[in-house]
Amino acid sequence: MRNLLGTSTCILALILCSVVGAQAQSAKKAPSKKAQQKTEQPVQQKQDEEMPKMKTYYMAFLKRGPYQPTDTAEVNSIQRAHMAHIRKMAADGKLVMAGPFLDNGDLRGIFIFDVATLEEAKALTEADPAVKAGKLIMELHPWLSQRGSKLP
Repeated sequence: MRNLLGTSTCILALILCSVVGAQAQSAKKAPSKKAQQKTEQPVQQKQDEEMPKMKTYYMAFLKRGPYQPTDTAEVNSIQRAHMAHIRKMAADGKLVMAGPFLDNGDLRGIFIFDVATLEEAKALTEADPAVKAGKLIMELHPWLSQRGSKLP
């Protein structure tokens, strides 16, 4: 009987402590919005500093076109004009990166433009001598990347 009374007293004491502790927790005042903002602001500022600045670029996929000349002189002439156009776009700061694909498939190369609009990227691609000749056709897409990204 004595053990039962001692055990019951311990159980009652634990229950009483739990109830009092729970009431004390709920009685604590929630921090004001101002206090929350003060504690959250440095965290938000740090996150903003760590977030990369994103920018929309325009990527042109250059594909094999319907006209594939067989005359070596014509092929070379179109290629020289194509490369001159690439150098001019790069010198003007409009072309960020360009290059051919090496697997000799229908997908021939890419242009990545840093221009204000899709229309401007389209005009630059359509002005390419290889596109004008029909040797290449383009597929243009807006592309989101970290501002200032570059290959190593």
